[in-house]
Amino acid sequence: MNMRAMRDLFFALAVVMSPPALAAVQLVPVLSGLSSPVFVGHAGDGSNRLFIVEQPGVIRVRQPGASSASAFLDIRSKIAAGGERGLLGLAFHPQYASNGRFYVDYTRVADGAIVIAEYRVSADPNVADTTTERVLLTIPHPTFANHNGGMLAFGPDHLLYIGVGDGGSGNDPPNNAQNLEVLLGKILRIDVDRADPTTGTPYAVPADNPFVNAPGRDEIFAYGMRNPWRFSFDRVTGVQWVADVGQGTREEVDMPIVKGGNYGWRVYEASECTGNDPSLCDPSRYRFPIFDYPHTGNRCSITGGYVYRGAQAAVPGGTYVFGDYCSGEILAWNGKTQSVLLPTALNIASFGEDEQGEIYVVALQGSVSRLAAQTPCTYAIAPARETFAAGGGGGNVTVTAPANCAWTARSNAPWITVTSGATGAGNGTVVYAVAAYDGKPKSRTGTLTIAGQTFTIKQTKLRPLLSR
Repeated sequence: MNMRAMRDLFFALAVVMSPPALAAVQLVPVLSGLSSPVFVGHAGDGSNRLFIVEQPGVIRVRQPGASSASAFLDIRSKIAAGGERGLLGLAFHPQYASNGRFYVDYTRVADGAIVIAEYRVSADPNVADTTTERVLLTIPHPTFANHNGGMLAFGPDHLLYIGVGDGGSGNDPPNNAQNLEVLLGKILRIDVDRADPTTGTPYAVPADNPFVNAPGRDEIFAYGMRNPWRFSFDRVTGVQWVADVGQGTREEVDMPIVKGGNYGWRVYEASECTGNDPSLCDPSRYRFPIFDYPHTGNRCSITGGYVYRGAQAAVPGGTYVFGDYCSGEILAWNGKTQSVLLPTALNIASFGEDEQGEIYVVALQGSVSRLAAQTPCTYAIAPARETFAAGGGGGNVTVTAPANCAWTARSNAPWITVTSGATGAGNGTVVYAVAAYDGKPKSRTGTLTIAGQTFTIKQTKLRPLLSR
């Protein structure tokens, strides 16, 4: 199987993309006047707050609807900041609402080493307790100041994934990315809920990490990365998307990320042999990007984003939104082609999601904006509910929406199937089928989510007439 066929197969198996044409988008200002912001995210605690990471060493918290943000954590004294160094990543524990734990990625002031540390919130939910730092992992990063990576995110397995750059310079002089005995140039995966008494580490390594009981560092999940600055997990499929910053010719997005996968650097830059190790340019040994793009039109450094799953129809559901730091373009991948969503004059440092799955754009110049459709999208469905007998059946739901306003339809019950109209834009129709029912109790209720609205189905098992 050739590389292109492999990419298409991986994509088909891993994620379903939506075909509607992309609507015009705009950036809605959220915050300004920030100090070199590099990330925005949420705590997943139902508060709908946004947390903004500033490179010099401050995390700020914005209340819903507020036009300013207050300091949540200030660790500037610990951090070497400037260039590609600083406070670079933030991830909240999946049970943050009950345990108050969160994690940061920063470069240490003394020597530039990469530090992954845990903190806890104080009695004030809008202020972290700076005395609670617990360093989990320190990764030496000698010689060069660039290519630190910096992304942290919990996967659907509730394990912490860490993006680490190759150690810097050009062409990865020590060949760190291909060296399984160092953590540079890798995606790592650790369990922050358990310590390992055998190794003495304050974290544990999942037993199914690919290099456990094999040559290589146990923490490594995937390797062959140059600088995986930003990655994300699709909140619907759980698939991990990694944008790996290229060197001189191409930028790439890798998905799916598989255990033990070798993504090529420094032998390959995207799908091109670099010439660093020409004898190793054997495509069968590596996994190649789902898509890449060349350094043309002022493009030179990819900023990874998110698969859009919001309800406000900024873009069609399932679209991967990303950007280029140098060109300022906000870009999209719909499963087949790349397109420009919006040209900007911003240095796009990061993207982020809120609790509802809406996407935000972080500009290093000091702002955070929300991606939104230019046309206000309002949706109506008819009917809103339906009743079926035990034999099941099918029906239609009409969606009314302005032209170019994208929507999706999904079943929330295993016995209800969307047979057509799973995606659309503007007015449309969703066709569904209801399976026969012979179980208990006498009735069951299920729903479809259509264009952000709830369609309810009640199915009743009628008793035979003589037994009533």
